[in-house]
Amino acid sequence: MFHGFMKPVFNVRGDGAFAFIMGIISGYPMGAKIACNFRQNNICSKEECERLLSFTNNSGPLFIIGTVGILSFKNTSIGILLFFTHLLACISVGFIFRYWKKDKQTFNKASSSSSQQAKKTASFSNLGEILAESITSSISTILLIGGFVVIFSSIISILKASGIFNSFTLLLTPFFTFLHIDTSFIQGILTGFLEITNGISLISSIACKKLSLNIIFTAFLLGFGGISILLQVWSIVSKTDLSIKPYVLGKLLHGTLAAFYTYLFMTFFPFWNFDL
Repeated sequence: MFHGFMKPVFNVRGDGAFAFIMGIISGYPMGAKIACNFRQNNICSKEECERLLSFTNNSGPLFIIGTVGILSFKNTSIGILLFFTHLLACISVGFIFRYWKKDKQTFNKASSSSSQQAKKTASFSNLGEILAESITSSISTILLIGGFVVIFSSIISILKASGIFNSFTLLLTPFFTFLHIDTSFIQGILTGFLEITNGISLISSIACKKLSLNIIFTAFLLGFGGISILLQVWSIVSKTDLSIKPYVLGKLLHGTLAAFYTYLFMTFFPFWNFDL
């Protein structure tokens, strides 16, 4: 049903729409998990799954609008703006990565038979087994996410206590001063580069008359995802023959485009400008 949209825009068969939609709704790392499942079940080709990796693993609306917009910035409109630019950047990355490698022409028949086999095995008779596997998989993913958040929160605390963060702050201070950016953002950006939840919390709490800076940096971190999520995805991708390279390049591009789109919206649409 979605082949007419997914193939011309993202150069991925219609099945990829499931990874795209669930990646938007559910947040990190669901898109990557589904893309890897597609590869393991031979639903999409290796090239198609790598294209899916580049743009389907995203931050969800519950986190962007609820946690970031409402809880961190105390403004629902900011959350909506960040989610819209996040989604727009995601689609842009997917379109750019449609040219990632050339498809192998020998895949179609194998994919078709695999999809038909999957449809046959999923029936009412084994519904209990399917539900049990889904629940087990979901719990495993939740524990994976929570574990990485705890580990990186500990790493961030160690870096702060050891003075390493302060050293990086001193190194980056001249660069931020040259760009006329408040050096208070350095620690938040460094923290967000490792783990986005802690980083965004720090950035949103910085008192700045130009609130647009806080929002733009937040947009970049939401798009990039941080090293914590990168390692989450890597742990999933390592079980397949997929390359992590398109994911890394895609997330760097996603963060850059999200920040750029956020800047454009706040510049050309006055009601999106939150500067005091």
